[in-house]
Amino acid sequence: MGSYFHSVTLDKEKCVGCTNCIKRCPTEAIRVHEGKATIIAERCIDCGECIRVCPQHAKRAITDPLETIIKYKYPVAIPAPTLFGQFDGQYSVDQIIFALLQLGFAKVWEVARGAEIVTEATLKYIQQGNMPRPVISSACPAIVRLIRVRYPELTEHLLPLDAPMEVSARIVKQELLQQGYLEHEIGVFFITPCAAKYTSVHSPIGREKSAVDGGLAIADIYGPLLKKLHDLEQVPELRQAGGTGLKWAVSGGESSLLEPGSYIAADGLYNVARVLEDVVTGKLKDVSFIEALACPAGCVGGPLTVENPYMSKARIIALSSLAQPQGRPKPDYEDQELYWDRQVQPESVLKLDDDIAEAIKKMERLEELHKSLPGLDCGSCGAPTCRALAEDIVRGQADEIDCIFKLKEKVKEMAEDMVLLSSKLPPSISR
Repeated sequence: MGSYFHSVTLDKEKCVGCTNCIKRCPTEAIRVHEGKATIIAERCIDCGECIRVCPQHAKRAITDPLETIIKYKYPVAIPAPTLFGQFDGQYSVDQIIFALLQLGFAKVWEVARGAEIVTEATLKYIQQGNMPRPVISSACPAIVRLIRVRYPELTEHLLPLDAPMEVSARIVKQELLQQGYLEHEIGVFFITPCAAKYTSVHSPIGREKSAVDGGLAIADIYGPLLKKLHDLEQVPELRQAGGTGLKWAVSGGESSLLEPGSYIAADGLYNVARVLEDVVTGKLKDVSFIEALACPAGCVGGPLTVENPYMSKARIIALSSLAQPQGRPKPDYEDQELYWDRQVQPESVLKLDDDIAEAIKKMERLEELHKSLPGLDCGSCGAPTCRALAEDIVRGQADEIDCIFKLKEKVKEMAEDMVLLSSKLPPSISR
């Protein structure tokens, strides 16, 4: 599949080596050496936690600028449901869609519609009972990547369906091709609340190639969009998605149509990790489905949003309860087109050596080192935990005296040796 694309990047000029990021990374993908952070690419899941906590704004997400849409004769916006919760309650879904058209998009196709299609397919798939329980949602690319990196034994539990973003892009392209547009003229842009979804445009989940051509951060498009909203007067009825699709923006929205008690909806990486650990240990065999979202409160808490996630969540719930659009034609899209064309595989990023015998020796050395370290997980060494430091030492990427406590012991030993040596001076040398 080639190298894995990452949206989350580091600006070393801004980094001051404060170590805030290493404590929050769920896959221990960040180290601080010589006063600067580094990101271990094969471990990064593009969740954006480091973007949230960096006071220097040294971590940022790569996305496309709005000007990119002019490269296409027919640019299409597919906004995440989260977008509609970013604005004051005085603005309707119709107004926000119309404002997107005023920004230069030729068409807007709501990802919430794609979410409705995926919801129906998920219900059917779970009823078939062809997968080990619990089935884990694959809608959040950061969670899929987390499972591949940290819980590889759970990859077979991932729901093998495209995410609403991908479904929406495929449907709108299919519709436009049928209308006579040429493929190279169509540019589909996802308006994203997070870095992980932009990553999945370039490194698709379960697909060779994504149908999405680019991604715009909600935070970048918010200002221009708000200006257009201020200038609007009357707008036509444009909304196509119903409340079921809109609620995918918040925790519990994806699984809201499932039977109560048969699912778990977890949001925030710490909470999701606890749930996944319970799956690994066999504690959740009676649960049919797990909705897992990396961001607090759901996608409304994405690092590329602008609004308080809980205020945005309240707005999404309010919008989803309004009168639903009438007479919506169902897209001509077969259920089988939703399925991945390739299986998601585990990623062996924690392997110590290709040679099994050597890997066993290194693991034994790692355990010895870990026991000898203080176990405080203070982060002063530039690694998130004492175990991570032990692993780095075994890999040849760190030294034992990177631990401040080990360094203190070494300095004390050296001082005692100096005192002892000073008492052993030859008689010919003056004391």
